[in-house]
Amino acid sequence: MDTVTENKGYTVTAAATGINLALGVLYTWSIFKAAIKHSIEQGGAGAFNWDAASINDPYAVCCLVFAFSMILAGRCQDKFGPRLTAATGGIMVGAGLLWISRTTDYTSWVLGFGVLAGIGIAFGYSSATPPAIKWFPPNKTGKIAGIVVAGFGLASVYIAPLSKYLVASHGVQGAMMFFGIAFAIVVCLLSTFLVNPPPGYVPQGFECRRSPSPLNAQARATFVEVNSGPGEMLRTSSFWMLWLLYFIGAGAGLMVIGSVAGMAQKSMGQNAFLAVVMLAVGNAGGRIAAGTLSDKIGRAKTLGIVFAIQAVLMFAAIPITGASGASAAITALLVLLSAAIGFNYGANLALFPSFAKDMWGIKNFGVNYGVLFTAWGVGGFVMSKASERLVAGTGTFSASFLVAGIMLLLGVGLSFLVKDEKSQKRAIVAKVLQEAAAKA
Repeated sequence: MDTVTENKGYTVTAAATGINLALGVLYTWSIFKAAIKHSIEQGGAGAFNWDAASINDPYAVCCLVFAFSMILAGRCQDKFGPRLTAATGGIMVGAGLLWISRTTDYTSWVLGFGVLAGIGIAFGYSSATPPAIKWFPPNKTGKIAGIVVAGFGLASVYIAPLSKYLVASHGVQGAMMFFGIAFAIVVCLLSTFLVNPPPGYVPQGFECRRSPSPLNAQARATFVEVNSGPGEMLRTSSFWMLWLLYFIGAGAGLMVIGSVAGMAQKSMGQNAFLAVVMLAVGNAGGRIAAGTLSDKIGRAKTLGIVFAIQAVLMFAAIPITGASGASAAITALLVLLSAAIGFNYGANLALFPSFAKDMWGIKNFGVNYGVLFTAWGVGGFVMSKASERLVAGTGTFSASFLVAGIMLLLGVGLSFLVKDEKSQKRAIVAKVLQEAAAKA
């Protein structure tokens, strides 16, 4: 393998991560939500004249549209390739944000941010992971998938403070105009670096250069792709089990992400955006850490651990977010809680695409993962809407955290029922190749 070909995978991975860094504006919704809420309360000419219970609707609709559009976007990625699909996504996100930059109308925001930008995010997101993981061997699927999707989670680290500055200086509309133009340009440029491996390409990790060729053949044979289509996938019990688990894990995390700035407002005031930033850091770290860990101990075991920790954090959030006052201790706990919840939520976004590739192959990965990803959207829509209504009715987030914690505990039990044969094979082959390399 020549050096140019060998390094191509890293170039594709870097470009894919960069695209997700732009598309992760979704995770900064709580910043815009706070500004919209303030505008509603202030009133006056040009203010947002929305019902208080509907503030989260553009975000909830975006999650739902993003998820279901992944099916079409995945099909386009599989058929037309990642470049065209990603560029289409960048243009649609830009158009959606530019649309809402010109209006405060509720319906326009739902259509512009929720529908148009949601579809665009799906097209960009669906074209990032497939080409990257195709350049690497199966025993690195979790790690590479984690790195690529970490860009989406890490986006809030720079978008949150930038959004706060732009909203303060140019208003919500000015911020949306800036992001609409910037993200369209960035995504379209980076899409030119997305390319699939040439026919017959063998990932470097399948070549143990100092081991006998029969061993290499054994390693490759262990990971022969089943390449099931979406129809075959939907007929398996494993798919529906994973769908339910994804619904739980994503729903619990998105519930917090959509409201984290509001939760932090009481104790952190104008610095509430820091909670969004820390959640983003945890979100990105969780994707890389969980993806890497799952390559070593298996996807199902990693998922069970993640759900168990997330359940504990949800229960711990009840007294922390409900505490009165703005003490330094409460502020520190809230920031740490945000990072930890983000970490465990982010793990889902590395584990489930890895599950999809392991179980149903890479040929139809785009559309297969798109179908599975609907669980993310439904979970985000249902949990964020339910949380908003619970908060509006009770004035606290306690009921939302309680429901999420119970659901996550159910998920821990369900994780033991997931078949994870590919992870067992991966561990065996990795051990054999390592021993052979050591003896050579």
